[in-house]
Amino acid sequence: MDSHLHKSSSHTTHKWQKVAYGGMQPGFDDNHTDESFLEEMIMNANVVKRDLVKVILDAVSISQYLCVVALVVLVWIYTLRSIFSEQSLLLLDIALLGWGFLVVLLTAEMLSFGLLLNYILRTSFFITGLYILSPIYHTLTRSISSDTIWALTASLVVLHLFLHNYSSSTAEALEFSTFMNNISLNVSIVSSLLVASRLPSRLHVFAIVLFSLQVFLFAPFVSYCIKKYSFRLHLFFSLGLMAITLFFVYHLHQLLFILLLSILVFVNLVCPYWLIRIQEYKFVINGPWDEAKLCFNITE
Repeated sequence: MDSHLHKSSSHTTHKWQKVAYGGMQPGFDDNHTDESFLEEMIMNANVVKRDLVKVILDAVSISQYLCVVALVVLVWIYTLRSIFSEQSLLLLDIALLGWGFLVVLLTAEMLSFGLLLNYILRTSFFITGLYILSPIYHTLTRSISSDTIWALTASLVVLHLFLHNYSSSTAEALEFSTFMNNISLNVSIVSSLLVASRLPSRLHVFAIVLFSLQVFLFAPFVSYCIKKYSFRLHLFFSLGLMAITLFFVYHLHQLLFILLLSILVFVNLVCPYWLIRIQEYKFVINGPWDEAKLCFNITE
């Protein structure tokens, strides 16, 4: 009788403690939890409440790049149809290059003369190397049928749009390029070379490849400069670009106009509305079962 009372008293003296290390506690299982376990549960603590208008404005950057790619494809089509001559393409290249430098000069906060000279020298080396390689690009796909070239080009353009980093209007995305973004850029360059290999002269090849690379390489950076300088200017520029693109696509083919207009409406209106609606069903729980996170940075 005395031994039984001694055992029961020794059992009641032990209190369960929530410790990470220390082995099994006497009288409790290894996976034991007390009544306070679920008291620390938090629901939807870090869920971001999104505003419909802000999401729509952020989606404008996606539509802007879609229109940029559509304009590049339009220039390809007009060049293949001999509507744009070599001189017209070269004037377009010069205008785009000058406009890009002008935007950078007007929107840059700190731009020294040495940095500007470095940009000019790199651009000159780039254009010179492209002009030297133009004869190779001109005969690159001579043994391949045109139907294969067009099908491959269309597939690569779609793949480029699918893999493109549409957050490239932020400083972090421009500084740290992702693997998918690199693939997207390489795909756009290959598609430009495939189109250029079907042009009649080497000067045509040089002009169209230079135009394509200017757009695919520098359009995200120029868009970032405009957006950083003034969001309202970025918005007006994007809307004007959409209007110009829809105008030229309408004169090219009405079915393509309807398709592009439907895509822009879907991206700018339907997708933001869906995102706001599905936020109501988002359910995230946090509690003591979550992994511990360091509250300081390890700098060693």
